[in-house]
Order: sequence, then structure tokens, then C-alpha cells
Amino acid sequence: MNSSSTHVLVLPSYNTGPILRRTVEAALACWQPVWLFIDGSTDGAHACFLEHPEDWPGLRVFVSEENRGKGGTAARAADEAAQAGFTHLLLMDADGQHPAESVPELMEQSCGQLEAVVMGQPDFGPDAPWVRLAGRQLSIGLTQFETLWGGLADPLFGMRVYPVAALRQVMAQTQFARRYDFDPEVAVRLFWAGVPPVKHRVPVRYVSAEEGGVSHFHYLRDNVFMVWLHIRLLLAFLPRCLSVARLSRRFRRLRNGGADACC
Repeated sequence: MNSSSTHVLVLPSYNTGPILRRTVEAALACWQPVWLFIDGSTDGAHACFLEHPEDWPGLRVFVSEENRGKGGTAARAADEAAQAGFTHLLLMDADGQHPAESVPELMEQSCGQLEAVVMGQPDFGPDAPWVRLAGRQLSIGLTQFETLWGGLADPLFGMRVYPVAALRQVMAQTQFARRYDFDPEVAVRLFWAGVPPVKHRVPVRYVSAEEGGVSHFHYLRDNVFMVWLHIRLLLAFLPRCLSVARLSRRFRRLRNGGADACC
């Protein structure tokens, strides 16, 4: 188990069910501290953490009666992390798709590149639904265009290490990015803000319903979120395309170790 006074592991959870306990146990075995944010859950899966906190050293639980969405929870987590003196936070989904075993690797990469956002690049297994894989290609293509191929990982994969100050600044600049649109929008806006993206490959597992897996993806609602997201981003991209082009060249040179990488 690794521990840190600068990097905290954050688990947002909304009605995750029995798999929540397994996720928390796996997270604590790999990293401490772990912060669990209960985002308006009504399933009672978090009760054990509140009733017997002494059984969960290294865990801190935040409970919100209102469902804020992943982005809203991330914004609150960033504020809490800043107040507690943490400089970076790793967001990891509580539904079992994100492997806790990858947490130390992502955190180590962040410690070596403190100014960067370390983005998990998913390796999907045969259990991944093909319709979900096909559907994400449009969002991947659009975010690549909105950053002029500057090196973003899969924008819909949310296992990332964020610099807290940069995340708070970006979230303060938009009233959106609070729900399903959080992961792609914040990735693009951090890029525009000059935060370099770093990729790290992460295996992904889709947990079946028989194993306790849950999904809150709503096909119509969340695809409408995506359409509106990219309309906003494309309109915001047009007046800043020259500065985005400069950032894209700079980040490519950084990845290639160019001598003029910081120019």
C-alpha cells in the first residue's frame, strides 16, 4: 500500500450497490488516503463506512443528499483537496471498471510530471459492449480536433490524476461539465489552459449485472449531453484555434523531448 500527503484518491459513487465495498477495499489496499464521495445515493451501500469508520483506516467519507453528477462531485472534491493541502487528486469510478491496481502507476507518473494531467488510456477487453465502443469514436474524433491532435487520451475515460489548482480553475470557468459531459469537457479545457496531457494505458473491465455491475448511462439523455457539449466546445475553439495550434505543437515537442519544447 502506498500513501501520500500530496496525492489523494477520490471515488465518486452514486447507487453503486454491493460492488462499492469491493472497490473501496481494493482502493485502500493500493493507496491512502482514499476519499469516498456519496453523490445522493439511496441504496445504502455506504452505510458500513459510516457505522464503523474505525474499520476503514485511510478512508474519509463525504455524503451529499443531492445528486450533483460526477463533475459536480469532482469540483467539490477539488475544493476539499485544496483546503486539506493536497496538490493532486486521482478520480476513479466506483463501479469496478477502473482497476485499483493501476492507481500507484498513475500516481507515480504524476509525481514525475506535476504540471500534467495524467490520463488513463483504456485497454478494453472482450467484455466491452461494442455499441459503447463504436459510439465513443465520434467524441474521440471531435476532442482530437478541438485540441488539434495535441495528445489527449480517450476523452470519455475518467481515470485521471488532476492538478488540483488547474482543475478548480477550469471548473470555475464553466457552468457545465457537471454530469456525463465532465470527462471530455474538462480534458479539452485543461488542454486549452496549457496543462499538458500525459497518457497511461489502463485495462478496463465491464462488470456484468450478475457480478453486481451497474450502469447509469442513459442513451438518449447522455448523447444529448454529448451533442451540446461539442457544440459549445467547437464554438469556443474557433476564436482560439491559433493558440490551440501553438499548444498542440508545444505538447508534441514535450512528448518527443525536443529542445524547444518550452517555447
